[in-house]
Amino acid sequence: MANAEHSVNGSATTASRMALARVFLWVVAAVLAIRQTAAVLTSPPGERLVDLETWIGEGGVLHVSGSLYDAETFTGTPFAGLVLKPFARSAEQTFGVVWTFGTLLLVVALGLVAARALPMPVSRRSKLLAAPVAISLLMLSLPVRNSFHLGQTSIIPVLLVLLGCFAARGERSAGLLIGVGAALQPTVLLFAPLLWLTGRRTAAVSAAGTFAACSALAAAALPSDSWTYWVHHLAGAGLGTRPDSLANHSLHGALLRFGLEGPLEIAVYTVLAAGVCFIGLRRAVRYARDGQLLLAVALTGCVAVAVSPTAWQHQLLWVLLAVVGRVGKRASDRMLWPVLIVLAMTLPGKMLLPNLAVLHPVRDNALLIAALAAACAVPFLTLDSPYFRRPVPTRYATPVASRWRRVPLLPFWRRVLSRPNLLLELLAIRVGYSVYSQIRLAATGSVGAAEEHGRLILSVEQALGIDVEHAVNQAVVEIEWAEAFFNFYYTSFHFLIPLTILGILYARRPADYRWARSSLAFATLLALLGFWLFPLAPPRLMPGLGFIDTVHGPQDLANPDYGAMTAVTNQYAAMPSLHFGWSLWCGVVAVVLAPKLWMKLLGLLHPLFTVCAIVATANHWVLDAAGGAAVVAAGFGLTYVLSGRRRLLPLPEAGRAGPGGGDGADEGGGGARAAVGKDMARAGAGGTA
Repeated sequence: MANAEHSVNGSATTASRMALARVFLWVVAAVLAIRQTAAVLTSPPGERLVDLETWIGEGGVLHVSGSLYDAETFTGTPFAGLVLKPFARSAEQTFGVVWTFGTLLLVVALGLVAARALPMPVSRRSKLLAAPVAISLLMLSLPVRNSFHLGQTSIIPVLLVLLGCFAARGERSAGLLIGVGAALQPTVLLFAPLLWLTGRRTAAVSAAGTFAACSALAAAALPSDSWTYWVHHLAGAGLGTRPDSLANHSLHGALLRFGLEGPLEIAVYTVLAAGVCFIGLRRAVRYARDGQLLLAVALTGCVAVAVSPTAWQHQLLWVLLAVVGRVGKRASDRMLWPVLIVLAMTLPGKMLLPNLAVLHPVRDNALLIAALAAACAVPFLTLDSPYFRRPVPTRYATPVASRWRRVPLLPFWRRVLSRPNLLLELLAIRVGYSVYSQIRLAATGSVGAAEEHGRLILSVEQALGIDVEHAVNQAVVEIEWAEAFFNFYYTSFHFLIPLTILGILYARRPADYRWARSSLAFATLLALLGFWLFPLAPPRLMPGLGFIDTVHGPQDLANPDYGAMTAVTNQYAAMPSLHFGWSLWCGVVAVVLAPKLWMKLLGLLHPLFTVCAIVATANHWVLDAAGGAAVVAAGFGLTYVLSGRRRLLPLPEAGRAGPGGGDGADEGGGGARAAVGKDMARAGAGGTA
């Protein structure tokens, strides 16, 4: 009876949590939808629905006589022009509102259909949460945001294909929907071979026939435009923006950007496109026969993106649908593919990769690379794989009992012994730092408030007798070698040493890497609050105090932008000092984890030199360093409250990793085993970071 009662209570608790999660996700989806709609409708008339205005607005290409393509601003098919022409008589303002809400409904419908098309078997949790998650991802994606802003029709072909594959009754109806989609976006015709090769031959013939009929109808009504589109411009190639621009995410655009042109480029493009079609469609057929039709549709769409002469951002929703594929045998690797796709489809390339010239080809073609990888390379698991439903589980450790009963505060945050996926970690660090930089740059405040806070800080330091900044700054300027040393130290080690420590911990002590990384992340997030709430002018930007900026040179204090550095970072993000905070984090980690005394002492030198450097170069007040120490302490404290003490209890068979046996603690070599083993052996001795 007791067990039965416990089971019932557990089921009720799980159901309650699921209901709350579902409500929360639907609220998130609704907020994103409202935000996207409001962003369009509140924009000035000349800055919203730009393409739609060009087509149907006053003087738009659908109003004037002559060819649709005379101005080269209309990039749709002749059939699309034929369909849109009646709307040109609509009232501009009213039609813009209707178009925006219509686009919203299309996105919602697309999310609902995609959620229902998940490959079976699907857990009850996935069924309940799939729809709001799908709609939220669509709202955040670059193609949907681009379609809202421009007033494009690119969502319609994707929805027609999904309806044809998953909602239409009968083969002919399915082919009809897909054929109309192909008439609007010709590369959608690639779905006809997918239907044929998967046994749906009636649907394939119906799709091809519908496409031919719609195109013939447009040719009869608009013969000159049809000739211009299909023959003169080779199915729209060259219409709109230059095909070699960064906006074109197809193979053709990439080859042009790499400097190929003329017959050579056409030959290379033809060979590559044929190869992508062969490999991509073959893989799509394989996954369709396996029962993963949504993944097969996504892969076919990715092929269409790659081989199309032009593939603009608003046409890339197919890549986002590839998120449904499962990759990786280990549970710890399972999130890599969806995270890569979601980030690539929601963030600009410059936020995903550092601004290095050698990486520009990858950054500029990130969406094309994602489409090619999905279509031709990524080893998605099949339904009959033993890892599809049950990946190799992650090994968790039991934390040492904490000093307070309710620590960890959130017991589901369990400590993991194995190291995380390296690519996922690097991506998280890069994107996290990009977001941090953007928020820091946005948290400007006013010049007056920043200077007033600077005077307040100075007065507090004078009251405490620690206003040493001016004296130290002037003394260092008089000593050439000291000025050179502190300038070098300030500009060189801020990122190098923390990244080095994280790299060593990742390789040698995975469990401690997670502890240290979480603490650093929390400290950085808390620092952003300081930048927002307390903009502060550093000593070098305080007028009339006589400080010398030894690193950046003289600043024009009459200019509120204070020179070129303002374009790189927020000059008022001084409190707290993350220069000192990150260096203190390095020192704490070294003291806690370094095996030798000399290593601990060497680790303490870094925050000592850093605090001297930030004061000597007039980049921070002494109290900024105190603020940095406070957020670092809070970061370690939050990690403690959420996950418990750093040291862990030993696990049964933690040192053995047999076949199919999880991400054991011995992953990564004998050094990691020895380090973790020593920590576990000392677990009962107490102590915490």
